[in-house]
Amino acid sequence: MTRSVHGHDVMGLMLAHGKPLTQDALIALIHKTFGDECRFHTCSASELSAMDLLALLRRKGKVIECAEGLTTEKGRICHH
Repeated sequence: MTRSVHGHDVMGLMLAHGKPLTQDALIALIHKTFGDECRFHTCSASELSAMDLLALLRRKGKVIECAEGLTTEKGRICHH
C-alpha cells in the first residue's frame, strides 16, 4: 500500500525549512523527506502527486509565490 501524507505535513516541512524554495527544490525536498513513491491528500482531495499537491495548495492560497520561490505561513494551515 502506498503511503499517503497530508498536505499539512508538507506545509509544516516548508515552515521548518524556514525560507522560500523554488518549485523544483521543494519537490526534491518533499521526495527526500517522504519518499519518491509517496502520495498526498488534503481535506478535499486524495491520491495526489507532490506536483499535484503543490498546484492545489497554490490555487487555495495556502502556498504562495514570492520573488525567492514558494512559501507558506502557519496561519494558512487549517486545523480540522
